[in-house]
Amino acid sequence: MSEIEIRDDRAAGRLEAIGGGEVVGRVEYFLLDAPERALVPVHTVVEPAHEGRGIAGSLARELYAVARREGVVVAPLCPYVVKWAERHPDQAPAAGPELLRAAKEWLAAHPERF
Repeated sequence: MSEIEIRDDRAAGRLEAIGGGEVVGRVEYFLLDAPERALVPVHTVVEPAHEGRGIAGSLARELYAVARREGVVVAPLCPYVVKWAERHPDQAPAAGPELLRAAKEWLAAHPERF
C-alpha cells in the first residue's frame, strides 16, 4: 500500500484515508452517548481506483484505535467493519447487544444523517 494518512474529521463524522493529497477512502460514523459512549461506523467507502490496497482495513483498524485511546466502545453497523472485527477479535472487542440495539435505534431516528 502506498503512503496513506488517516485523519479523524470528528465534526463531519468521518475517518478519512488521504493519499496523494485526496480522500481515497472513508468510514462514516456517529457518536452515541447512551446507554454508553460509543463510535458507531455506518459506511465504509474506498474509491474504486484505490480498492484492493488495504485501505478499508486500515480505516477499520484506526477506528478501533481511536476508540481505545478515547476509552469508548465501537458499535459497528457497517457490514465491512462488522466482518473486519470478526476477523480481528484481538483488536476489536465486541459491543454488547443493548449498545448495538441503541445504535440501530439512533440511526433509524436520524435517516437524514447517512
